[in-house]
Amino acid sequence: MGRKKKLKKIKKAVKKQKAVTTKKIYNQKVFKSNDEKVEIKKVKKQQTEKGIYSVKNYVVYPKHGVGKIIAIEKAKIGSIEINFYKVFIEKEKLTLSIPLNQQSHLRPVSSINQINKALGILKGKPKIKRTMWSRRAQEYEQKINSGKLYELAEVVRDLNKKTDVIAEQSYSERQLFEKAYDRLRSEFEVVLGEKVQQKMDKALKREPNIAQSAPAEATQ
Repeated sequence: MGRKKKLKKIKKAVKKQKAVTTKKIYNQKVFKSNDEKVEIKKVKKQQTEKGIYSVKNYVVYPKHGVGKIIAIEKAKIGSIEINFYKVFIEKEKLTLSIPLNQQSHLRPVSSINQINKALGILKGKPKIKRTMWSRRAQEYEQKINSGKLYELAEVVRDLNKKTDVIAEQSYSERQLFEKAYDRLRSEFEVVLGEKVQQKMDKALKREPNIAQSAPAEATQ
């Protein structure tokens, strides 16, 4: 009789162990299934990112120059909600919509110390590479579109011509000079206010209003 009781106990223990193992396997499958469902959920909103700039702030957008933030708005594109800046570029009469998660494309306007350093660059001696104009023109264009203050100042300095030699400057040179000059002046105006062109022309040793008269000559 003792032997039969022992066998019954062993069978009961084995049955109980099988039940526990089956339950664990079931739970693992359920949890795994739930995990997979969580991973395939769709994103309904743009990733949250705090705005760096506020309405009425001036910013620089590399390809267009200085602009003013006129609003911060929301829009829904498909199932995604996007927050974006509306930036007005006065020079081009253009309004840009820049998503907050792309605000790294913007930069704040320069400080007074940076403007003064840029004026120092304008006073320097032009650095002209002895390469083909097409190659240099491409480099100047890249510097202008970089939106970097000091690189803009370098282009203005290197393409600057005095009145007595302006006829020797090609049409494409004048175009690049005017573009860089206007971008630089617009940022100077935001920081320094009035009489900006006088300071720039003095640093460049240009006679007054050359930059303004140059476009008219370019069209002749």
